[in-house]
Amino acid sequence: MKIQKFNVPAVNPYKTNQLKAEQSEQKTKMKTDKLEISSEAKKLSETSTFTVGRNERVQELKAQVQAGTYEVNPEQLASNLVKYFKP
Repeated sequence: MKIQKFNVPAVNPYKTNQLKAEQSEQKTKMKTDKLEISSEAKKLSETSTFTVGRNERVQELKAQVQAGTYEVNPEQLASNLVKYFKP
């Protein structure tokens, strides 16, 4: 029986490992994310004067409730409820 040489390329395991490492590095470089925030979004993220005033009012109301001095105006509450539920 005669064994003939097949066309098998030369295999260098070190070169193969090096190529795989280089390919994985290139893939990680390509997969970087980027975030851009517009100036409008930056303006929206800033606290407004309305938010500051509202927080102050909430703190005042909390203090009144804890002190037991907060009183509800029933007529104003009723009119606000009617406005809210009226179509």
